[in-house]
Amino acid sequence: MELSTAPTPPRCATPAQFPTPPNGTGVQQLFRDRYQIIKALGRGGFGVTFLAQDTLLPGTPQCVVKQLSPKVDNPVAIKRACERFEREAKTLSHLGSHAHIPQLLDYFQVDGEFYLVQEYVRGYTLAREVKRKGPLSEPEVKRFLREILPILDFVHRQQVIHRDIKPPNLIRCEDDGRLVLIDFGAVKEQIVECDNTQRGATTQFVGTLGFAPPEQLAMRPTFSSDLYAVGVTCIYLLTGRPPMEFDYDPVSGELRWQDDVYISDFFAKILEKLLKVSVSDRYHSVSEVTRALELEPYLDNLADCMTNTASSRRSLESAELIIETPRYSPFSQTAEQIRQWRGRLRKHQKGDRKSLLPSEYYSDYRYP
Repeated sequence: MELSTAPTPPRCATPAQFPTPPNGTGVQQLFRDRYQIIKALGRGGFGVTFLAQDTLLPGTPQCVVKQLSPKVDNPVAIKRACERFEREAKTLSHLGSHAHIPQLLDYFQVDGEFYLVQEYVRGYTLAREVKRKGPLSEPEVKRFLREILPILDFVHRQQVIHRDIKPPNLIRCEDDGRLVLIDFGAVKEQIVECDNTQRGATTQFVGTLGFAPPEQLAMRPTFSSDLYAVGVTCIYLLTGRPPMEFDYDPVSGELRWQDDVYISDFFAKILEKLLKVSVSDRYHSVSEVTRALELEPYLDNLADCMTNTASSRRSLESAELIIETPRYSPFSQTAEQIRQWRGRLRKHQKGDRKSLLPSEYYSDYRYP
């Protein structure tokens, strides 16, 4: 599939006429003699997204037509935009081989406008789900993480940064319940960069304020930038509130969300690290987040298996058999903190609520 750069517009429509919803007479021309536009799905600074039907395929299946408008006049910039669009479209085609990413069906260029035709995923966004059903519970958000992280891992392995992960770009498919990641901002960014001689840097930002971390706002996104957006998405799912409604720490610049959720301290630690403003303090890869989530079921076993080691050490110390006291290993320290937490939990279950204060490492649940 080659990118068409022919200046001749489609026989059935001109760029000024494309695309239009059905008119009152029920008569509508086909775009490129193929796509019947049904309605607009969304409109933004980079173009418009339409729901359409592919009339050349059996059953006229529905598809999504995305119109990207870089609005460049410089012939050199137009040529560069065409080259980048073709390269990024081929990347999208490869990503579409994943079951949780829409398949790219076609791409072309008409009179300076770029078009992508993708698989239509029938379903509802996570933003709509929260508005209809209310915030999700901690187990439900953990389940979401276990769904999104493998998808993101696949994307990052292709050396692609999504740049715009947020609830409206995550669709729950009605047919099979799978989570689908849509609207890759990387394509928009590659095209808009071609116009950097005519526009200021502030107009080139690709992403969503509140979900994008500082380095992305500075036009230097990393793989960790997507992880930050995943963390903000988790907060939205837990609270039903967009990030711009939360206060920020005036010193660190980090989102203040801890008092608005009721989750285990273990999970809170994971979210806190996902939402670190500094890239160096944040998780650097999907695998790091996955390992952190997988640790939780083994916390009790870790505490039990370290009990004998810690108690033997204390006996030796009391008998003054250890001349120089070596430091606990990180596993020993963690096991000791878990035992302290379990002791407070038992007191709490007996009615002593004050005994269950947030520990340095693990606790049961946060209290308002």
